[in-house]
Formats: sequence, C-alpha cells, structure tokens
Amino acid sequence: MAEKSKRNRGLVLAGIRRPQMQREPRRNWTKMKEREFLAALAETCNVTRAAEAVHMSVRGAYKRRGRNAAFRAAWVEAIATAYQRLELALLDRAYNGTEKVIRRSDGSEDRMLEYPNQLGLSLLKMHRNTVAEAEVELPPEDLDDLRERVLRKLERLRRRREQEKSEE
Repeated sequence: MAEKSKRNRGLVLAGIRRPQMQREPRRNWTKMKEREFLAALAETCNVTRAAEAVHMSVRGAYKRRGRNAAFRAAWVEAIATAYQRLELALLDRAYNGTEKVIRRSDGSEDRMLEYPNQLGLSLLKMHRNTVAEAEVELPPEDLDDLRERVLRKLERLRRRREQEKSEE
C-alpha cells in the first residue's frame, strides 16, 4: 500500500472528457503560484491580470486548468467569488449611482448621479455559466457582512422614499 502511494506521488487527475492520472509538470507552476494566481483571479475576475501577477502566460493558465482537476475546481470558485463581488458592486451602483462632477464654462460645478454599468454587465454575461457550476457558499462572517450591507442599503432607500414623499 505504501509503495502504491509513492508511485502516485506527483500525479494529478487530468483531462475533461476522459480523466487520467498524469505526471504534474514541475517546470513552471508551483503551489505558491497557483495560490497567488487564484487570489488575483478572485480579486479581479480577469485571467490576464491574474497570469501577469504570477509571471505566467494566459495560455499556460488555461492549459493548467485543462490538465489539473483541482486547479480547475479552484478556478471556478475564484471566478464565482469575483462574480459575487461584482454583482454586489453593480447592485450598489444600481441603487445609489456614482457621483459625477459637471464643470461649467463659468467655473461653477454641479453634481449628479450617474449609472454607468455597461462594463459590469458585460463581465456578468461572460462569467454567468462559470458561476452556475460553482454553487459556492459564503462563510458565515461574509454572510453577516453582506446582511449588514443589504440592511444599510434598504435603510437608505427607505429614507430616500420618505424624503421624496415629504417633498411632494
């Protein structure tokens, strides 16, 4: 039994259609690079930036994803995490907008709320299928933070609605 585990050391489950045990290439990817890549991917939702962060090629990252089942699963989770953050940011913009300063030729300034969401919507469309695969649950501390943020947003909406009614 011990001999069998020695034989399997350095092997990974690879392949999508017909998974097989293959030797893991040692020349480029390390566990540290994988962790850094996945952290950058979860932060940015951008494979190119994540690959640049660990000085690897985008092609190499996709190749690794295709060959290594554990890396592929972690990739899906990282995209799902980034997707959830993006969704929250877009919801915040949808409800609250972003402030835009308008400078007039006479030097005066006006401020208005703007709702520019085209880039975020494009990202949501790009990663929708990937996230559907993940079904990632947030840890309890993240859920508590999320719950507080949603309650604050609802309170702001309630106050805004009351203010609009009082102005009528």
